[in-house]
Amino acid sequence: MAATYVTAATLKASLGVGTLYDSYTWIEDTCQAAQDLINGFLWFDNAPVVGTALVNNVATVMVANPGIFTTGQSVTVAGAGSTFNGTYTITGTIPFSTGTANILPAFNMQLNYWQFPQGYSFIQYAKTASDQNFRRVLPYGTMSGDDTKTATYANTPAINAAALMLAENIWTSRFSTQNGGTSVDGYSPSPFKMSNTLMASVRGLLAPYLSPNAMVG
Repeated sequence: MAATYVTAATLKASLGVGTLYDSYTWIEDTCQAAQDLINGFLWFDNAPVVGTALVNNVATVMVANPGIFTTGQSVTVAGAGSTFNGTYTITGTIPFSTGTANILPAFNMQLNYWQFPQGYSFIQYAKTASDQNFRRVLPYGTMSGDDTKTATYANTPAINAAALMLAENIWTSRFSTQNGGTSVDGYSPSPFKMSNTLMASVRGLLAPYLSPNAMVG
């Protein structure tokens, strides 16, 4: 899917490159890179997947958020391994939600139905595959509910501006890795365009839309 926060046409117009790179995917890839970076800071209906297990064709996914999803809801799992990735309908949750039909499999922890690690929840759905003992997912995967935000974010001027600025920096860093800017005393603490100041340069634009998780640290 083509990037929507900043389009290839917008970036081409800003860079003044015309049709020079039309035979390559570089422009679109740059737009998508900017959108992916911004999405990591925006607020969506998702949570990290930190563990998985599968017993008797019932998948159980450990999510680092208590009670964010409910039975009957459709969710999309990504980055948790091919067995668990995909879109599924939830059949059970712990903590309990109305309609929960399954029970927790044999995890390597002693839990009653009313006890679960603080800050975590378990999501279950039907999955025909070989049994798998509980294992960590590193780096964390993601479980996402309905996406009601991407289209809205794509039509938010501040986010469009931030995406364009990032895309311009990503593109121009191919030819010049440094900004060349210095402070009044001649010192440049982080001169590289792709350094830790990359997101800092647009954080003010994104501030009203930041996920609480992106505000930690």
